Amino acid sequence: MKKMYFISTLAILVVALGLVLGISARGVPVVLNTNLEKLPLQIAGFQGREDSFSKEVYDVLQSDLNVYRHYRSPQGTEVNLYIGYYGTAKGGRTGHNPYACLPGAGWGIVQRGEVEVRPSYRPEGVRVNYVVSSKNGVNNVMLYWYQSAGTRVLATGLQQNLQRFKERVLHNRNDGAFVQVSSLANDQKISMTKEMILEFSCEVLELLPEYWPVERVI
Repeated sequence: MKKMYFISTLAILVVALGLVLGISARGVPVVLNTNLEKLPLQIAGFQGREDSFSKEVYDVLQSDLNVYRHYRSPQGTEVNLYIGYYGTAKGGRTGHNPYACLPGAGWGIVQRGEVEVRPSYRPEGVRVNYVVSSKNGVNNVMLYWYQSAGTRVLATGLQQNLQRFKERVLHNRNDGAFVQVSSLANDQKISMTKEMILEFSCEVLELLPEYWPVERVI
């Protein structure tokens, strides 16, 4: 029994080492065209405008590309969109998430869970994170998810890590993005705001594969 266990363990290590060496030999692709900054400024009837964070925030995020916009409806409702893209060379994902960042900024999380969105390329639906936080009587209603390989939508960082490993082995690429859609609301409008950002997020999900960045080994 011990001999079989040793042989099995050794075989797994050999396979793992072979995968690591094979991946390393292919080289790490670099981002040639980020594309995501070309996302339309008109989405779902909302008109967008560009915004930016401070240099200190970007120094912490360490992403290859940040897209930060405010989209306003004709009625004056505002939806905020943030996309942080990390190429394969950057490891494909951010180390930050709203559960750490929101409390650090003084927002108390009052509701959390997952909801389903159905982009056309995933008719069976995908799960994204739903978070409501509150500060000074105002609610921040938010959806966020991780995206890999253009059309892979994942709710957790662990799921994204597994997807990135698969993509690196099969396609020598494991880039990814953190996507966040949010809007402020009072207590009476949380449900309505949730439906609004769900519809907006579905439109964003439809667009992302078309504008997914280009990577290549040089």
